[in-house]
Amino acid sequence: MLGLIISIIVIGLIAGAVARLLVPGKQNLSIGMTIVLGIVGSFVGGFLGYLIFGADPSGGFFQPAGIVGSIIGAIIVLLIWIAVRGRRTARR
Repeated sequence: MLGLIISIIVIGLIAGAVARLLVPGKQNLSIGMTIVLGIVGSFVGGFLGYLIFGADPSGGFFQPAGIVGSIIGAIIVLLIWIAVRGRRTARR
């Protein structure tokens, strides 16, 4: 169980960092938020993988993805976060 948690954190850090490097612009995210971005991106990538490829139907539609799926999901989550944050600061 501890190994699973550590691997999720490491994959989240890698996926979040790569997503931040690939998305242009400055994102004010801490290391903890980068890990959360990668973890959420992993589940988004798993969901998209299930929808597109129908992969692992026994695991359900809400499942973690591999590193490539995690990076793609993290990029999507980061772009949505930037769009929502930009819209919120424009109103002030």
